[in-house]
Amino acid sequence: MNPGSETGAVKGLEEQGVSKPRISVIVPIYQVQSFLRECLDSILEQSFRDIEVIAVNDCSPDRCGEIVDEYAEADSRVRALHLPENVGLGLARNAGMEIARGDYLFFLDSDDTLTPGSLQLIADRLSDTTDPDVLIFDYARTFWWGGVTRNSLASVFQSKGPEVFTAKQRPDFLTLLMVVWNKVYRREFIEQRGFEFPPGYYEDTPWTFPVLMAAERIAALDHVVVHYRQRRQGNILRTVSRKHFDIFDQYERVFAFIDSDPSLAEWRPQLFTKMVDHFIAILAKSNRVPDELRAEFFALAHRHYRRYMPAGFVRPEGQAGVRYALIARNAYPVYQTLKVANQGRRKVRKTVRATRKKVVSKRLDRHYENALKQPVNQNLAVYSSYWGRGYVCNPAALHAKAKEIAPHVKGVVVAKADEVHKLPPGTNYVIPGTEKYWEVMARAKYFFNNVNFEDRFVKRPGTVHVQTQHGTPLKRMGVDLLPFPVAAKGTNFRKLLERSDRWDYCISSNRFSADIWEQAFPCSFAALESGYPRNDVFYTSTAADVRRLRAEIGIPQGKTAVLYAPTHRDYTTSYVPQLDVAALADALGDDYVVLMRGHHFYEQKPELRKLQSSARIIDVTAHTASEELQLAADVLLADYSSMIFDYANLDRPIVVYANDWEAYKVSRGVYFDLLEEPPGHVARTQEELHDIFVGGAWKDEQSTSLRDTFRRKFCEYDDGKASERVIRQILLGEPAENLPVVPLDERTPAPSPAAAEAESVKEPAVGRSRAA
Repeated sequence: MNPGSETGAVKGLEEQGVSKPRISVIVPIYQVQSFLRECLDSILEQSFRDIEVIAVNDCSPDRCGEIVDEYAEADSRVRALHLPENVGLGLARNAGMEIARGDYLFFLDSDDTLTPGSLQLIADRLSDTTDPDVLIFDYARTFWWGGVTRNSLASVFQSKGPEVFTAKQRPDFLTLLMVVWNKVYRREFIEQRGFEFPPGYYEDTPWTFPVLMAAERIAALDHVVVHYRQRRQGNILRTVSRKHFDIFDQYERVFAFIDSDPSLAEWRPQLFTKMVDHFIAILAKSNRVPDELRAEFFALAHRHYRRYMPAGFVRPEGQAGVRYALIARNAYPVYQTLKVANQGRRKVRKTVRATRKKVVSKRLDRHYENALKQPVNQNLAVYSSYWGRGYVCNPAALHAKAKEIAPHVKGVVVAKADEVHKLPPGTNYVIPGTEKYWEVMARAKYFFNNVNFEDRFVKRPGTVHVQTQHGTPLKRMGVDLLPFPVAAKGTNFRKLLERSDRWDYCISSNRFSADIWEQAFPCSFAALESGYPRNDVFYTSTAADVRRLRAEIGIPQGKTAVLYAPTHRDYTTSYVPQLDVAALADALGDDYVVLMRGHHFYEQKPELRKLQSSARIIDVTAHTASEELQLAADVLLADYSSMIFDYANLDRPIVVYANDWEAYKVSRGVYFDLLEEPPGHVARTQEELHDIFVGGAWKDEQSTSLRDTFRRKFCEYDDGKASERVIRQILLGEPAENLPVVPLDERTPAPSPAAAEAESVKEPAVGRSRAA
């Protein structure tokens, strides 16, 4: 095969006479951008350095190729191999093997990781056992919720026997999981025997069995080397398709290898049992073979059973023996009846439990159930923000853009009764929990939400659910909150993920966020790297819009407006002021005004309402659109709110007040250290904050430099066209590349308040629209 292109500093090392490495770690890569860095770091940060890493980009459609090149550029031990077309896991491993130079080959999957110090232990064990053909080591399963479980058959490593052995001498090692990545292989042995991976699913099967049977010298290492990631979703073997029929070809290859050497005949009974158990395991999973193909799969399993059954074979006892007998007789109807009976018992128990927990009225239940029987309305879309808080955030921006460029799709906004009066005139809406609401939820084709719909919402086949999110994550989200019980507050993570399983797309405003969403919500959605629709107004608003908004808010002409928008603290049970706003206003003097924006969790809290507006303080907590407040402000005074990422689009000064950073970080958890990568100057005390403003540092050159670095990382896709990008892709079916992202240096944010006031009153500039 064409191995593709290779990049990296080690290209041509052999020609330069550089000594070959001890271990070649071959990493085949496909659609793992959220896991790849962790995998590569776990290899490159090992204390044992005599390695090469061959990162094989199997034409991955995400950013894996960029990540691979980044690592190859930064570390001379990394070789980036880009395949011209997607070939699958086995052939990608072959491509890496073709250029490997190490004494030993280590095939590591790109979503798994190595434990610290493990490569040194492998190297030591190889030396102690005088370079065996194969070294077997242990692994542990790591789960998305943080659990780690060592291989249940780890006791094999403590069994008695020679330290260097053949598979015949210690056949118990063949009871281990037959995968390629829990072993390293002497390269010369592999090349001499001509071993390579076949195409298709289950490619480990015809590799591991023949390799172990052929090896004359095998050794073992009783240590967990690999952390085997148990992805909640995204494992290719959990994809329903005909690809699972590849298992039959793979076992034909195994038995062909046995038949090629009469001395291997004694392995037939053990491999036959392995094969039949493998078939049964695949049939037991509902997410493998499509329902309409299960009878065909069963018939092929029967054919292999009859073809490869060894003489004198005795079936196992119990239920396993029953399954063997049914496969031997090709009795699929009976096999299926047995399975359905077991499922039926489980379903009855589940239904009883669900009935006991039912809380929605029977009348609404019946109405919703009847509506679900009606056809899906292909031109109906639902837009919901913050559990019905009305016309705000990304869903509102998308609704407005859809009315403009996709008017054939009727949009309905979810709004609580006390939010209806805030909706734009003529907006179609439904009130949550009403019959009309459940009718719309049952019939709509498209759903846009910045949180999640209720548990009982049913996602119908063919409908499209877009999770718009409501900010760039500094704080931990989703399952990443598991280690932070104070912030999790009893969250049912199983239900959270069941709700998130309904997402087809998840919007992000930068690559950083896209990776976080995949990590925090291990579901099967596709990333929609469009930018945040709510931030479009930062590029489409005019000087007239800025002046109008300042007048509506009540900001006196000529005053510098400081927008203070503190976020929620998980470690407190009520609103606790972190900043003496009145003292700040006094320190700033008459040339400033502070816009106090409380978190919406505290809108009705008396502690917050005690702060009254004055000549120097304007309480804007009840102002619906935070984007309008940001457009009106000269500077943002932020703590850890996601508003800092949005406001950075305006390229206006930001000051961070981080008086309780350590407490916030410990209680909530964060994805990066804001104090190390701030968007502007950081104050840890109120006195430092006063000095930053009074001394003018808030708008100095250092502030500008910090903000520029911050913008380039976190404002990557926000260019004023995010709403159009999403609507064209989702509602109009247009390719994403039709509306490419405008480079940051070519964007023009809305004018600052000072620039807007300096500009004479005139019509909005051509090409700009007024803020919503």
